[in-house]
This record gives sequence, structure tokens and C-alpha cells, in this order.
Amino acid sequence: MPTPRRTPRHRSAIANTTVVDVFCGVGGVTHGFVREGFRVAAGLDVDTSCRYAYETNNPGSVFVAKSVDELDVADTLRAFYPAGHTKVLVGCAPCQPFSSNNTKGKQNGDWKLLSVFCDLVARVEPDVVSMENVTRLATFHGGEVFEGFLNRLESLGYHVAWRDVNCPDYGIPQNRKRLLLLASRLGPIEFLPPTHTPETYRTVREVLSELPPLKAGQRHEADPLHWAAGLTERNLQRIRASRPDGTWRDWDETLVADCHRKSTGKSFPSVYGRMSWDRPSPTITTQFYGFGNGRFGHPEQDRAISLREGALLQTFPRTYQFVPPNGRWTFENLGRHIGNAVPVDLARVVAKSVAVHLASQASPVAG
Repeated sequence: MPTPRRTPRHRSAIANTTVVDVFCGVGGVTHGFVREGFRVAAGLDVDTSCRYAYETNNPGSVFVAKSVDELDVADTLRAFYPAGHTKVLVGCAPCQPFSSNNTKGKQNGDWKLLSVFCDLVARVEPDVVSMENVTRLATFHGGEVFEGFLNRLESLGYHVAWRDVNCPDYGIPQNRKRLLLLASRLGPIEFLPPTHTPETYRTVREVLSELPPLKAGQRHEADPLHWAAGLTERNLQRIRASRPDGTWRDWDETLVADCHRKSTGKSFPSVYGRMSWDRPSPTITTQFYGFGNGRFGHPEQDRAISLREGALLQTFPRTYQFVPPNGRWTFENLGRHIGNAVPVDLARVVAKSVAVHLASQASPVAG
């Protein structure tokens, strides 16, 4: 991913900035900022199974096992910011409450975590804030949730910019659309422009073609994460009958699932589909390792993509360690960690935008 030319002012601004990551998970946002030269002092999350991946891949960053609504969490986070440093707070409140897949969103109290995050901003008083979520957040509850969030930030003295981002426009090999927000007390802030066009989008082939082949259920001995889930005999027949960008409608009638024969199932043509080599992948979800969960079939091998392949499409480096050696884990657990993560390269876009903004200021802010 291209990086804007670093001037002495850029380097000075980054060196005098400390980042704290809220809802950090396994460290997608943190790693993006680290790769852009920022010091990320800590990541906060209630899921302690993320600790190993977070701390192992981001040396110097401390995993804090706390919830954002604990009474002392603001004091805990403030302690990670050195005096005289510009303070950056980044966070991705859980997006499931705002997802179009959540038909009970209005009854799900988790959406209030966005308000709790805003309360944390008010108490920590960072100089710059970044937030990432699903695009539907802007229209959830008729837009009142997001509008209230924006109004609150502005009342706290922040200049706010937000936009819906199409990830392939920034070199991320995945059709993933997200809402990104930046807010700064230092002055107006904006996002860097897209770096790619449809003609130059990164593709599944660029990212996955050099990985060793696997069969369904096989695990590569040199990389335990390069492991593909097993398939039943019926699903092996289905994937053999599938073609890239095709649907279950291409199959022989004997292979069509009962659920797809119903009128309610006919609107899900991408289920049991193969990816195309020469396009970005579909959105990587928490169940990307399952052939029947979306268009997650490998373009030519008769299996779903492996856990490592899902992580690569999320732009985690191939060396990213998600579990300790000989550690115990499941497809469900790692699929959740990888699918819920912010793509590392999307976090790098945010980090670059913050760096440009800080460099445009006359001097670092004393805190």
C-alpha cells in the first residue's frame, strides 16, 4: 500500500503520538497503526482469547481485559498516554447490532456501546478519534443513533469527517464496505483519497495463488492455520459442480438443498459458491471457513478457503500468529476472531490519514 512521502514533520508528529485501541480484538487496527510507525500503547477488549494474538504480533502493546463501561476504564486508558504526547483513541464498537443480518437490532442493547464509546471519548479527551463500523450504522433507527453520536462529538469540540469506504478502492482484496469516522480537536481532518480503481483492484489470485494446495479437511504441516474444514460427500459433490462466480442454480437438480427449493431460499444465490480468481473476494465473515456459508469456495480446489487464506484476505501478514504453538482452538473461535477484525490495510488508511493530519498542525499538542 503506497505511503505518503514522510517529511520530518510527519516523523516528528508520529513519534510524539500515542494510540490506544478500544474493542481491539486480535489487533487488526493496532497492527495497521504499528505498520505506519505509530506507538500503540494498549488495546482493550473483554475477550481474553484475543490476548495472545494481540500482544505477540504487536510487541510493546498491552492487552487490557476490561469492558468499556467499567467505572475505572477511562482512568486506566489515560494512564497509557505519556505527558506531552498527542492522544489518539481508535475503536470499532461491535457491528452486529447494526448489521443487516441482525433482524432484532432494535431490541439489541449492544448498539448502546456506541454511546458508551462516546462517553469514553468525553472522559479520556483524546486529540484524535477514529471509529469504524458497518455502513448501516448511518441509517440505523432512522439515523438517530449515528446522528446523536456525531452531535455529541461536535459538542465536545471535535471536527468530524466520515464516509462509506469500499475496501477495494484502497487495495484491500475484499468486497467489504465500511463506515469510517475521523474526529479531531486540532482542526479539520480528512481521509486520504482512494488508491485503486476497478482496473487495479487486488484480486484473490494475487493473495492466495501461491499458497500450497489443500484438500477438504487437510491441514498444512508447515502452517497449522492453513487448514480447510472438512466436507460431507454431498458437499464435495456440490463444490465439484460449482464454478467461480456461479451459484447453486448451476447444479444438477439432485444436489440442490431443500432450503433453496423454498421461495425464501431463492434470494441467496451466493451460498455454496466459489470465489473468482480475478476479482476481490466477497466480504470475509466470521464463518468464512464454511462452504455453505457464502461464496467461500476456493476458486479451483474442492474445498472452502482455509483459516490462513481468510486472514490474508483480511490483509493480516502471512506471519501473523493467532494462537500459541500447540495451543487448542477451533474453526469457530478463529473464524470469529479473523472475520470480526478490521482489515489491517484499512487500519493503515486511517493511520496514514491521521499522520497527514498531525503533520499539518503547527506543533504536537501537549497533553
